[in-house]
Amino acid sequence: MKLLHLTRRGFLRATGLACGYAVLGLNMTKEAVAAAMEFVAKRQEKVYEADSDDKLYEYKKSQDNPMIVALYDKQDGFLHEGPCGHMSHHLLHTHYDDRSAAVKALKAKGIKLAL
Repeated sequence: MKLLHLTRRGFLRATGLACGYAVLGLNMTKEAVAAAMEFVAKRQEKVYEADSDDKLYEYKKSQDNPMIVALYDKQDGFLHEGPCGHMSHHLLHTHYDDRSAAVKALKAKGIKLAL
């Protein structure tokens, strides 16, 4: 019992269409990748151009900013201990609290969380 009856002409027509779609799809993929790479290159060029413009940024390094210098001033600065002092660590760094046990306990009770 034959599931599909295909003549030679039908077979040639089907393989021609398949090859045409494969080549066309490959060509379209190449064009899409080339367009994306061109966009990335242009964007990268503009980012470097903006970064090299001295008029755009007054201070290129944060340690040159007078507000930061005043903040860490040894005499009367708020963070007078320095960049690695206790107060700057407390104010400027984040802390991690492990809450996985509480989530597991809620799931064990049958509560469904939408995460």
